[in-house]
Amino acid sequence: MKKFVLLIILSTMTLATSSANIPALEKVTMVAADEYKRVDSSELTPAVVEQILKEYPTSKLGAVYKNNKGQFKLVMVLQSGSRRTVYIDQYGRWFTPKR
Repeated sequence: MKKFVLLIILSTMTLATSSANIPALEKVTMVAADEYKRVDSSELTPAVVEQILKEYPTSKLGAVYKNNKGQFKLVMVLQSGSRRTVYIDQYGRWFTPKR
């Protein structure tokens, strides 16, 4: 009888530890259709360049990204050395992306 009880306890412990090893559901991240891809600064339209010079006259352009809608994601290096990411469309209108 003692062996039977011991067998039940061991099998219950084995089942408990094996169920703890089941991987949790992974979080799925959807990639937006308008994903930004890095491009050369020569792809900036004149309206965008004008707005950059007007809004950030002492800053440098760190990186330029563009999506399939013609919108730009710009990484600006401010005079203080910090970076700011801003968004502008091809017509020079600033916007905040929807998340």
